[in-house]
Amino acid sequence: MGAGTIGLAVMGGDSNAVLARIEDSEERGIDAAWLTVGGASLDGITLMAAAGARTERILLGTCIVPTWGRHPVAAAQQVQVAAQLSGNRFRFGIGPSHIRPMTTVFGADYRTPLTALREYLTVTRTLLHTGAVEFEGSIYRANVSLPAPVPDVPVMASALRPKSYELCGEAADGAISWVSPGVYLRDVALPALQRGAERAGRPCPPLIVHAPMCVHDDADEVRAAAREQLANYPRMPFYQAMFAEAGFPEAAQLEGWSDGMIESVVLSGSEERVSERVAELFDFGASEIIVSIVAAGPDAAASRERTLSLLSNLARSSS
Repeated sequence: MGAGTIGLAVMGGDSNAVLARIEDSEERGIDAAWLTVGGASLDGITLMAAAGARTERILLGTCIVPTWGRHPVAAAQQVQVAAQLSGNRFRFGIGPSHIRPMTTVFGADYRTPLTALREYLTVTRTLLHTGAVEFEGSIYRANVSLPAPVPDVPVMASALRPKSYELCGEAADGAISWVSPGVYLRDVALPALQRGAERAGRPCPPLIVHAPMCVHDDADEVRAAAREQLANYPRMPFYQAMFAEAGFPEAAQLEGWSDGMIESVVLSGSEERVSERVAELFDFGASEIIVSIVAAGPDAAASRERTLSLLSNLARSSS
C-alpha cells in the first residue's frame, strides 16, 4: 500500500468518551484523531487541547470547525492552547459549513462563503504563523499580536467544489474532503487544488480525504447502514452538484443514495478490498485519509471493532 497517514474521526458520547477513544486510537497505532464540530456539540479545539495533555504521539485535528460561530482571533487563542499542550501535534481544520445550520444556529449573515473563508484563513494563518495580524476585510477585521508565533499549526479548510479546492490551493495549508468519490478527487479536486497553488506561486498543499469506511461482508447491510447514517448529504444542493460532476446526477432526483454512489464513496467490503480502496486513494494523490466508521449489521460494536482492527493494521504497516 502507498504510504500515507491514517486518521480516525472520534466523535460520539461525552467529553470523557471522546478522550478515551483518542487514547484507544493512539494505543492501536492509528496516526491521527479528528473531531467534527456541529451545532452546539462538544467543542473540538477544547477537546483536542485536553487530548494533547493526555497523549504522546497521535496527531490531533478538527475536520471541521465552522467559521461563523467564532471570530478568527478567538479561534487562534484556542489553537495556541491545543498546540502547546500537544507539543505541536494539532492541525486546525475550518470551513463555512452550510447556510441553513449556520443561520439557524448562529444567526450568521451567511454571504459570500468563499470570501469569508479566505478572510478567515488569512487572519488565522497570519496571526498563528507570524505572531501578529493587521487585517480589514469585507467580513472580518483584526489587529492583534500573540505572545509568540505558533508556526507549526497547519490551518486547513474543507473543500467540496472546484472553487473551494482552488481557494485551498491558494490560501490554506491543506484541503479536507468529505463523502466524495475517489475519481472526483483525482479528476476534479486535485487539479483544482494544484491550479490554486500555481496561481499563488506556492507548493500544492496536501489533500486530506475524509471517507466513510465499513469492513463488512454483506453489501446489502452496508448499503442500508450508509443510507441511514449518511442520509443528509445527497439532500444538500452543494453535494448534489458535486455528485453530478462525479457522474451521479441521480442524487438530485433521489435526494438519497443510489447503490453506485454508495459504492463510490464508502470504503467497504472485506479487509483485502478495503485495503485496496485505501491504497487507491493514496495513489490518486491523498496524503492522509480520515475514516468515519459506518457500523453495519445487527452487531454494531463488532462491526466497528472489525473496521478499527483494519485501520490499526494499515497504520502500523505504513509507519
